[in-house]
Amino acid sequence: MRILLVCLGNICRSPTAEAILRQRLVAAGLGDVVTVDSCGTGPWHVGEPPDPRAQRAAARRGIDMSDLRARQLEEADFYRHQLLLAMDHDNLSVIESRRPVDSRAEIGLFLDVAGMQTQAIPDPYFGGGDGFDGVLDLIESGADGLIAHLKERLEPRR
Repeated sequence: MRILLVCLGNICRSPTAEAILRQRLVAAGLGDVVTVDSCGTGPWHVGEPPDPRAQRAAARRGIDMSDLRARQLEEADFYRHQLLLAMDHDNLSVIESRRPVDSRAEIGLFLDVAGMQTQAIPDPYFGGGDGFDGVLDLIESGADGLIAHLKERLEPRR
């Protein structure tokens, strides 16, 4: 299964979620079955590494995301990935509006699929450094819920 995590610029929330989810999938024994990528709906940061504040907050928790680079959502993503998960409602709307009619990918809100109903992950970009720690808390909880969901969903295939 291929999962794509989507936020606005792909330098804060979605790369953080990608790094955390990759690490936890390996720990859960799903690293060989589920692949994770991230992107943004906007073009502002294409090619840039994650925001230094996001990297510092993640590093304090043992998560390295220095190798990630921002990219923008493209049409091929709707065919390449089975599950596209937005970090908030605005980006979910953008994904839905760009979805090709023949795409079979599932689209949803990251925390909804993780069992944390209708909760969005706030964008910490314009806030203080503590916002990045709050985002990490939400994503870590969400990653645990998403992995539980994936285990149930993939178990018949294993």
